[in-house]
Amino acid sequence: MHLDKSCCRLKKKSREKQYHTDFMSQKRRLQDYDINPCLVESNASRKCLEVNQSDKDMCAIYFLKYKNCRKFWHGIMMQRRQDGIKPHMPIAEERKRILASLEGAPY
Repeated sequence: MHLDKSCCRLKKKSREKQYHTDFMSQKRRLQDYDINPCLVESNASRKCLEVNQSDKDMCAIYFLKYKNCRKFWHGIMMQRRQDGIKPHMPIAEERKRILASLEGAPY
């Protein structure tokens, strides 16, 4: 009995391609301001690392701002989920209104 293994190779390549596609779409989503409320803080911390040759001590304040941003919006998202509001994460325009009502970012 002779088994044709070409189908298995095709499936493996298909899975690898799907993983790559999923990874790239995840990366794109993280760069979308409507999805990622902390995009500015994320980019600032990344840029700080580039400028300071990956010296994390020099960028601690940027990391803290990013962490506080994530905590704040995670809390908002969880509250909206409990209240049955969709989307759970407010879109960029709505987030601007929320921050304006708080008179600026609390982080």
